[in-house]
Amino acid sequence: METYNNILFVWLGISIIAFITLLFKSAPYGRHSVSSWGSSMSSRLGWILMESPTVYLMILFMILFNSSLGVVEAVFILIWMVHYVHRSFIWPLRAKLEGKKMSVVIILLAILFNFVNVYIQGSWILIFGSYSIEWLWSPFFIIGLSIFCIGLFINIKSDNILIELREKHGSGYHIPEGFLFNKISSPNYFGEILEWLGWFIMTLSPAGLVFFIWTMANLIPRAKSNHEWSLKNIEGYPTDRKKVIPFLY
Repeated sequence: METYNNILFVWLGISIIAFITLLFKSAPYGRHSVSSWGSSMSSRLGWILMESPTVYLMILFMILFNSSLGVVEAVFILIWMVHYVHRSFIWPLRAKLEGKKMSVVIILLAILFNFVNVYIQGSWILIFGSYSIEWLWSPFFIIGLSIFCIGLFINIKSDNILIELREKHGSGYHIPEGFLFNKISSPNYFGEILEWLGWFIMTLSPAGLVFFIWTMANLIPRAKSNHEWSLKNIEGYPTDRKKVIPFLY
């Protein structure tokens, strides 16, 4: 447990460094891609390679620690899988990524992040955490699951709007309209932030808290970069939209 806690503190410290760095330098993928980051590969394959460890490593955790797999732990892992099966396989196969490239360095860094995060989350759920069946009707679980589901809905619906925008107008970047896009530039990121806030609340764990902080450290600067890029590069982009949190930021 001492080693686990030390890893959590180090990982939390790295998230703060990442947040500060990303506020001033955009991660080079998507609209911010640059050739100076070396070799690249298909964005579609890259997304699958870098996100899929969250699925098969969590399955490995279940196999290795199956004696600790109770009803509550199984529910947590099912919730985890709902997000990451979609993010690892369904979204990359649906998204309009034809011809897009992603830096191999970015893919490797994302794989590293997911390896560490699965270790942290899986260790809490199956080794260090302890939940009785009554946890499933506790206020923390019910509120956390509700927030997670709202975030998942926002995330997927926003992604669908962006996919349909490409289908209607072709490749390139266009102004998305409707739903939360009328309020913020990145409702897909807002939805994901809500998901992992809900995860933290429903697990009430230090692992969940660190993941929620990491999510904000990654997605808030990304939303800022995308918003500023859109204002500069997309003609007529609305100036009254916030970046990622409605009415606030």
